[in-house]
Amino acid sequence: MVWSRSNGGNSANGAADFRRIKSKLHRQLISAMDLSLLGTMKDEELRKEVRAATEQLCNQSGELLSQATREALISEVMDETFGLGPLQPLMSDPQISDILVNGASDVYVERNGLLDHVEGLSFDSDNHLLQIIQRIVGRVGRRVDESSPMVDARLPDGSRVNAIIPPLALDGPLLSIRRFGTKPLTAEKLLANNSLTREMLTFLNACIEARLSILISGGTGSGKTTLLNVLSGAIPATERVATIEDSAELQLQQRHVVRMETRPPNIEGQGQITQRDLVRNALRMRPDRIIVGECRGGEAIDMLQAMNTGHEGSLTTIHANSTRDATSRLEVMVGMAGYEMPVWVVRRQIASAIHLVIQVARLSGGLRKVIAVSEITGMEGDTLSMHDIFTYRQTGIDARRRALGYFCTTGIRPHCLSRLEAYGISFSPDIFEARMMTEGTPVEPSVQEDPK
Repeated sequence: MVWSRSNGGNSANGAADFRRIKSKLHRQLISAMDLSLLGTMKDEELRKEVRAATEQLCNQSGELLSQATREALISEVMDETFGLGPLQPLMSDPQISDILVNGASDVYVERNGLLDHVEGLSFDSDNHLLQIIQRIVGRVGRRVDESSPMVDARLPDGSRVNAIIPPLALDGPLLSIRRFGTKPLTAEKLLANNSLTREMLTFLNACIEARLSILISGGTGSGKTTLLNVLSGAIPATERVATIEDSAELQLQQRHVVRMETRPPNIEGQGQITQRDLVRNALRMRPDRIIVGECRGGEAIDMLQAMNTGHEGSLTTIHANSTRDATSRLEVMVGMAGYEMPVWVVRRQIASAIHLVIQVARLSGGLRKVIAVSEITGMEGDTLSMHDIFTYRQTGIDARRRALGYFCTTGIRPHCLSRLEAYGISFSPDIFEARMMTEGTPVEPSVQEDPK
């Protein structure tokens, strides 16, 4: 065993006494553990040992506990030891997409696009919440304290975590968890949710195969990373893909993927590794494609250079409200790299590097849609030229305040079709005629025969 025997004390009633007993059992368990043996045990074995020890402590405590209360105590102590404490039951609910903690006693969740307050769920104190935050960030080699009161991290399942603590957070520690399901969201699931049509998905997959570089734009929580994960499934398994992120969230299904994550500075302010550093290093790793989780600074210029020098077919995301705004933000980010270049030079770089911009949005009622697929066609004077191929038009909201609308084609035939044909992929001419599209209509591109 990895612990010694321990004894408990007084009887208790009510929620406050339940929390007191749970805290006492947890402290007894931690103090009795032989920490030198923990690293030698497998996780499953350790959980069995800890559960057995918790049951033993309950039996020795002398508290008048019913069997149901005893089981609840053991379960919560296990959550405190291995999980996220009071949040662990929420993490087990597949319908929850976001968990938002506003201090020790105020917790909200998002289900099906709507925020709900969680009644009866709270932490023992702000210090208890801070301990859970420190456990999360410590697992990925990050830290949060008064000198570094903001942090981005991730959970083992890929869920994104952001925390901010006092003195920046005035009413106690703030914790936000963007859930990632245990199973990656598939293209068929996006179609079932009417996030886009099959025609749009088929076209985008063809563009991935033909090595067109794509920029995915959208607001917070609009589904940029989810769409990037789905589209990456069209990358051939024979290619080497390098991913670069601030916090690793991508769930690519290819076998040959090399994953890299930035590193914040240490307590002395040294040792920081930025996305820009990793993009430069990735160029020396012989990648076929580079995927940057999100462009937000000077790494934009290195990403554009990579796309222009043999790494076509790369993908990245950006925060912007429209496809046109996305290219404008890229211009600003290139300026953040410290190079003084005329605007027309930057725009020419963008025009030659990026072929498609996809705009995703979170609409009324929490619906997430691909609202525009735009093609960059070059320069007209000093202006970046681009046009929409597919769009989504919202017409109103229903009784549940969910967005109503339809997908449509603009009638513009994409310039990139000649490139797709060079890769053996062709579409029927009427696919791009101006019309309202029926969601879920199947369409497959025809593959040309090899002339050999």
